Amino acid sequence: MLLKFLIRSALLVAVAGLAACGNSGSHHPAYVTVPSSNLVLGFNVDNNSGSLSSMSGSPFSAGSSPIVTVIHPSGKFLYVANSGENDISLYRVQTSGVLTEIMPRTPAGVSTLALAIDSGGNFLYAANEGSNNVSAYSIDSGSGMLKAVSGSPFQTPNPLALRVSPTAKFLYVANANQGTISIFSINAGKLTEISGSPVGAGPNPSSIAIDPSGHFLYTTNLTSNTLVAFTVNPSSGALSYVPPVFFFAGTSPTSATIDSSGKFLYVANLGSNNITGYTINSNSGALASIGGSPFATGTEPVFTVVDPNGKFLFVGNESSDNVYGYKIDPGSGALTATNPPSFTTLVAPTSMAIGQ
Repeated sequence: MLLKFLIRSALLVAVAGLAACGNSGSHHPAYVTVPSSNLVLGFNVDNNSGSLSSMSGSPFSAGSSPIVTVIHPSGKFLYVANSGENDISLYRVQTSGVLTEIMPRTPAGVSTLALAIDSGGNFLYAANEGSNNVSAYSIDSGSGMLKAVSGSPFQTPNPLALRVSPTAKFLYVANANQGTISIFSINAGKLTEISGSPVGAGPNPSSIAIDPSGHFLYTTNLTSNTLVAFTVNPSSGALSYVPPVFFFAGTSPTSATIDSSGKFLYVANLGSNNITGYTINSNSGALASIGGSPFATGTEPVFTVVDPNGKFLFVGNESSDNVYGYKIDPGSGALTATNPPSFTTLVAPTSMAIGQ
């Protein structure tokens, strides 16, 4: 199960939703990677219902085994890591949402499984699970082209997921086999591991979520069916455990995401085919189950993404080859299915990026 997850899932998708692009007034764009077809699927998200419809021109060609995607905060560019050829594709996003790839592709490390962009859109980071490092790139604001930061790549063992803090001052990396989170300070894109890093995160940390205020960080642990919660020191980036440290999830939690209000956390459980929902205590960061949780989804969910408007949650299911959509109750965080409740991807999806 873990090997399949490492190969086929993409972990850094919650960040992928925060961008402004291609909004017609009635819908906004979304993109889904399907590695077995070497394609990126384009969808239009209905602003009111959350339903997905195929975008004109979709699907779009990618490199070999496109595993994960992230959209630039400006909404002008989309990046896709091609794990089969160890590089990153850059696409220009047209006003209609249609993608045009800009060549050449940028070399990356071995088996890139996660991407993250800082809130200012200045730097992109790639977790290279196969080469045990993180690549750092500066982003040209006009062209979207990537340029390796001095000193890149930066060593960290078996990185599976990563997340930039909302302040863009720190990068957090989940090291799966070591059961740790590495913490790096960011200076002009360059990474320096802070004192006290790495910190224990439980067995096989598989994803990282940070609330919009930057006060709390959560990681899912694939093989112990738990989450670990931390408070974040805003000055140093250091992490401290939130009692009781471990919070129960479903079977094989793979992906966590937090809604735009910072009130709710959602976790995809690969082994139990459901979504666990939690409320976040705004003072302590402690988690409590949302009424009605867990919520049923497709077979082997591997990613969760909250729409930038905060109204919808999308879940990718790699064995049922579809994306499930849910409406988020703004008061309770409870989920109800969109109409229709699922949207086919024909083959296994691994990540999703949503524009505004």
